[in-house]
Amino acid sequence: MEPEVLHCSEHTVEVVSDSGEGAQKCGQIFGSVSAKMGNGVWTVEIIPAEIQPPARNAAGASGNRIRIGTQTVTNWGDRANVVVAFNEQVLLARHRLEALAEDAVIFLEDMWEKHEDEKVRAEWQAGLEELSRARYRIIRVPMEEICLTVVDDARKGKNMFALGLLCAVYTRDMAKVKAQIVHQFRSKSDEVRERNIQLVELGVRWAEEHLPFRIQVPPTESDRPMVVMNGNEAVGMGAMAAGMDYMAMYPITPATSVSHYLAEAFHKAGGVVHQAEDEIAAVGCAIGASFAGKVAFTVTSGPGLALKTEFIGLATMTETPLVVVDVQRGGPSTGLPTKVEQADLLAALFGQPGDAPKVIIAPATIEECFHSMITARRIAEAFRCVVMVLTDANLATGVQPFPRPKLDPRWQARQPDQGPVPKDTRPYEWDARSGLSRRFIPGQPEGMFVATGLSHDEASRVSYVAATNALGLKMRSRKMAVLSETLKPPEVRGDRSGDLLVVGWGSTKGAIEEAVDRARAKGLKVSSTHLTFLAPMQPGLKEIFSRFKKVMTVEINHSDELNDPFVTKENRRLSQLCWLLRAHTLVDVDCWSRCFGEPLRPDHIFGGIERMFTKGGQR
Repeated sequence: MEPEVLHCSEHTVEVVSDSGEGAQKCGQIFGSVSAKMGNGVWTVEIIPAEIQPPARNAAGASGNRIRIGTQTVTNWGDRANVVVAFNEQVLLARHRLEALAEDAVIFLEDMWEKHEDEKVRAEWQAGLEELSRARYRIIRVPMEEICLTVVDDARKGKNMFALGLLCAVYTRDMAKVKAQIVHQFRSKSDEVRERNIQLVELGVRWAEEHLPFRIQVPPTESDRPMVVMNGNEAVGMGAMAAGMDYMAMYPITPATSVSHYLAEAFHKAGGVVHQAEDEIAAVGCAIGASFAGKVAFTVTSGPGLALKTEFIGLATMTETPLVVVDVQRGGPSTGLPTKVEQADLLAALFGQPGDAPKVIIAPATIEECFHSMITARRIAEAFRCVVMVLTDANLATGVQPFPRPKLDPRWQARQPDQGPVPKDTRPYEWDARSGLSRRFIPGQPEGMFVATGLSHDEASRVSYVAATNALGLKMRSRKMAVLSETLKPPEVRGDRSGDLLVVGWGSTKGAIEEAVDRARAKGLKVSSTHLTFLAPMQPGLKEIFSRFKKVMTVEINHSDELNDPFVTKENRRLSQLCWLLRAHTLVDVDCWSRCFGEPLRPDHIFGGIERMFTKGGQR
């Protein structure tokens, strides 16, 4: 019989396993192939905090969620429709997080039912009993048994079998699947690549023989060439497009893969990747390269940002162009190394001693990760300042297609002027109106001066005179005001006025907009806006806010609930952007925030919007 075909505009898939069984690789390939076929795609990696957690442990669930659609997909959605699970314990982890749709189809490895260990058999029975209380459709699959016909260790084969199964269910283009496997395992031998293709074919064959259904999510042909990458790759590619050619970093999750990508590609553009001995050395080397005439960058995450603070202050005081990429993760301290959070905003803005103004840009999509690096380099060079790009774990590992950028020579850094410095020109001869001064490059005739992190005058001489210190503070701040004048107000999605405006920043954009669209479809007068520049803040916010009865931020960082013990309106701790907006606009901005270590779901945000209406009595 011909299989029944379910036609839908979007579907969400999860692949989950113990750490080391390759579920993430399976999801990455499935997502990339779907994107290359023309589907909208958004992927999110499910990564345990430990490097090698115990097997068959719910806390150690590892994998990938892939949301595919006929049109553009901007976030990971609400719940998974189809799941491939390599054991019942990792499946229980996702079930208990309410990550699965009520009617989810689950492909479950069944080897555990007859396992030689009595404890494992008991866990299997208890797990299936708990899962049976839901309305899932569980399909048992003998993955181990089938994979052992090709490999000696099924742990190194189930992921490709699962990939084949999913490719059959969703009718993926097998030529593209095989090409992606060859690319993914390009550093391996021909034998390894061929074995992985065999395993995929086994999965396809099993699905064709046993599954009476298929799921069709039709792709949409694009009229423009597309590229497919994750946010960390986009950051690296953007740096090359911007003409930066020196990157120094120390490995830290979830930022490290920026260096992995650049280690393969940077030298082709004349770039150098420097793995320093620690976070402090990395930012110091980047400052040294920039001081010598480049615009260098360093990449880190929260704990590394904390270590870099003193050197970031030095770059501010010496007015050395520097780009710092912070791939945010959960905190404080080492916190949640593999989980997403937006908790570094205040640290980025105020983390240095003294008054150290800097530019902060927060890309909202993987495409914006690419373009933000070009913008960051140009601003850092033009304003002789530190520019921080705040991405996060959601963007870093997520895969999304976007139109291939058309490279523009104007993006590239100019060669530094190494001609003679005009006589009597001082290295910090600030323009009184703009705060800008000429950049001296070591080796320029007549350009020798002593750089210092101490308070200094326009000739870079150490000075503790009150008027001199005040002038330096004023000029460094003045540059931010000049940049602010070049920025545009953020766009409002939806009506220009109404009952509620939802404000977000960073990777929450897609989920916020989807939630707001649902609210508007139910007749609620809700709009949204999203901020890209957080320092200096984009202009026009107070006027925009004045057109709405309530303003609420949505963020992945902590805020107190008013019904919590001891929490009052006076002592309530607000989420970070909310706190900044209240100070910036003097508007009574409210907030809805969650920091569960995972991206926000549209349905959760929609619930927050509904509660805001109920609380405001405007329904």
